[in-house]
Amino acid sequence: MKNEMTGRERVKAALTFNNPDRVPRDLWALPYVTLFEKESFDAVIRKYPMDIGTSQLSPGWSDKVIKASAASGSYRDDWGSEWQVGEPGVVGEVKKPALYDWDSLKSFQPPWNLIRKRDLSYANKSCEESDKFMLSDVTARPFERLQFLRGTENLFMDIAYDAAEMRKLLEMVHEFYLEDVRQWCASSVDAVFLMDDWGTNRSLLIDPKVWRALFKPLYKEYCDMIHSAGKFAFFHTDGNTESIFGDLVEVGMDAINSQLFVMNIEELSRKYRGKVTFWGEVDRQHVLPFGTKEEVQQAVRRVKEVFDGGKGGVIAQCEWGKQNPRQNIETVFETWQDAK
Repeated sequence: MKNEMTGRERVKAALTFNNPDRVPRDLWALPYVTLFEKESFDAVIRKYPMDIGTSQLSPGWSDKVIKASAASGSYRDDWGSEWQVGEPGVVGEVKKPALYDWDSLKSFQPPWNLIRKRDLSYANKSCEESDKFMLSDVTARPFERLQFLRGTENLFMDIAYDAAEMRKLLEMVHEFYLEDVRQWCASSVDAVFLMDDWGTNRSLLIDPKVWRALFKPLYKEYCDMIHSAGKFAFFHTDGNTESIFGDLVEVGMDAINSQLFVMNIEELSRKYRGKVTFWGEVDRQHVLPFGTKEEVQQAVRRVKEVFDGGKGGVIAQCEWGKQNPRQNIETVFETWQDAK
């Protein structure tokens, strides 16, 4: 009987299809849970220890944003856009984009101070002292950053008309993220965490051909840099991304967290099983907030059946949001643990 693996060993075995002793666990708790249900959150973590660690409580939000989300109101992000929080514990949305008017682009600069004077020694220490598989903070998210800076409607018009200003801004944002990724590559993390939400429930938000022309080369640069440093590339994206899923695999994403249940799960497995690690998830639109225990079990078993052959290539991940009962979150990990 082989010895039990550490979290780091387990996740690496899953990523390399090298027979992990069990499926690795990963729980994303959104700000509401860590702010207002921390006792329950801690209890679940004690019962089902996670194998992946990160410098954040949940992907995509800094401590500053989590604090701002604790009460209704507004806050300004580090790039100059104003967000409105309408419901405590929910991150909110941009209401006053920093570059709503292109005239502001003339004097605009990314917040270089965030990374040029950054000290990663604490992050390095936490990685070196942990036996978990450690992710970087969320870094490159070029599409979302452009939305936050311009406003979603404006950005879609910019892309449709191929505005020169949009191209210039995208170049600036990409340059910032290249430096951010470069620094994480020189750190002690095991993987660098990228993200962009690309889909609606039915399709991609923009024409896949335009996506391939504008954004695919950026992701390729990030992944090449990450792999050159001997690290893994982890990517999160929401919505139906079937039309570009193969492209994400092609550019080098090692693990992809996506909304499996708005896509054809069986077809994704047929095309990409053994080529990428499916980093969760379980349906958080319907099953996790409203499903019975039996429905949660059924959803987990479906993911296991199509992606998990025992050799790796899958991570037992789910997201814990405000509407999700603790019982359903526990059922996810209980079912993964008991599934044979």
